[in-house]
Amino acid sequence: MSTEQLRLMAVHAHPDDESSKGAATMARYVDQGVDVLVVTCTGGERGDILNPQYPPVEGGAPAMQAIRRAEMAAAAAALGVTQRSLGFVDSGLPEGEPLPPLPSGCFALTPLEVAAAELVEVVREFRPHVMTTYDPSGGYPHPDHVMTHKVAVEAFEAAGDAARYPDRGEPWQPLKLYYNHGFSMLRMRAMHEAIVEAGGESPFGEWIESRQALDVPERAVTTQIDCAAWFGRRDDALRAHATQIDPDGFFFAIPREIEAETWPFEDFELAVSHVATTLPEDDLFAGIPGAGGRTDGA
Repeated sequence: MSTEQLRLMAVHAHPDDESSKGAATMARYVDQGVDVLVVTCTGGERGDILNPQYPPVEGGAPAMQAIRRAEMAAAAAALGVTQRSLGFVDSGLPEGEPLPPLPSGCFALTPLEVAAAELVEVVREFRPHVMTTYDPSGGYPHPDHVMTHKVAVEAFEAAGDAARYPDRGEPWQPLKLYYNHGFSMLRMRAMHEAIVEAGGESPFGEWIESRQALDVPERAVTTQIDCAAWFGRRDDALRAHATQIDPDGFFFAIPREIEAETWPFEDFELAVSHVATTLPEDDLFAGIPGAGGRTDGA
């Protein structure tokens, strides 16, 4: 593997998720010569317009899907990654008490083996050394995020087994699986305290309180990627998702100089490794033969 190009696959639920979770890490690895593929499970067609500056979208789900496809292409270009969509239908975010049923035919209601077969095929074609996705909670309880976790884990476990999904290409076993931790409480508390100490208004106060109220357990961070130099590329990718990201909103409320000084990392949890590695890590490819040959300045 010493002369083989390293490959990273990031599995996400909707267009825009890739830009808010691990985007600067992906941009860094692209610049280091790693082949990076974002796999998006759904078209995001049931997503609401979250940017108050964006005009109403006429034409329903097909129109929204087309817009979000174009946004995804612009974000991928900003990060330098390639992107594939599995083509499943956005489940939407159910709200109310009790919660309404999920719409028929949506991603979250797709049988696991049906959804995973599509991702297994992409894994066997792209042959990633490392995969990233969400933890079992989905990062937050959106049904598509929870389903994405299940599908990614199933594909990671099955892609190397010739007896499973035998009609989906030649087996390939990824070596490491990580969970994204872009919104860890440790990071949010550190950023909140740094902003307040600098005399600014922190966007994290209510979020920290709400997360604590929900008693969300803090998962272990095993791996931190120093990627502050790529925060600008991340921000460009976020802005590309104009239906979802308010340029005056939460994601841009953190002074970038404070962010770079206080938390210049993106955080991950090593969930599975088929190679020997030592924790904590500063490289998703730590322990993988050939990874030490990258020209990354590390």
